[in-house]
Amino acid sequence: MESFKDAQQERRALTLAEVNALSARDFAAHFGGVLEHSPQYAERAAQQRPFRSVEDVAEAFREAVEADEPEAQRALIRAHPDLAGKAALAGDLTAESAHEQASAGLDRLTPDEYAEFHRLNAAYHRKFDFPYVVCVRENTKETIFEGARRRLSHTPDEEQRAALHEIGRIARLRVLDLIQQGQED
Repeated sequence: MESFKDAQQERRALTLAEVNALSARDFAAHFGGVLEHSPQYAERAAQQRPFRSVEDVAEAFREAVEADEPEAQRALIRAHPDLAGKAALAGDLTAESAHEQASAGLDRLTPDEYAEFHRLNAAYHRKFDFPYVVCVRENTKETIFEGARRRLSHTPDEEQRAALHEIGRIARLRVLDLIQQGQED
């Protein structure tokens, strides 16, 4: 399996000018991993060029998701892996997800913590029919657990909005990884 570092070297950070000059196909290839297994959003974001700032690129992804149908949004949420779930244990995460889960220590849980994540993931799937999604890079292991417990009290509509908000935060950080900062001219 390709490591996150290898994937990042393969997709070096581009300047904003380079991003704006990419063909639609190359833009989709460069940004295809921004939203988990959903490269169609990179294709839609590319249509909003030229971008004036890195934040505009991130906003284009958020807008592409927001404009989609509710069922397509649920499919995007379902494309995300369970935190510390079977895919993580088997090494089947995307490079981006593997790096992000490791950054919060989710690759180093105790047996009791793995068991709790298994219970929380199962409860999420039963109640919402999709996984618990959180921007792990902006959280600690403890806040991730606390958030999952708290968000289980949401209604399905509230949780879909919460998951999409978190996906926007994840996408923003992934976009920032792919564009050189300070190159907004």
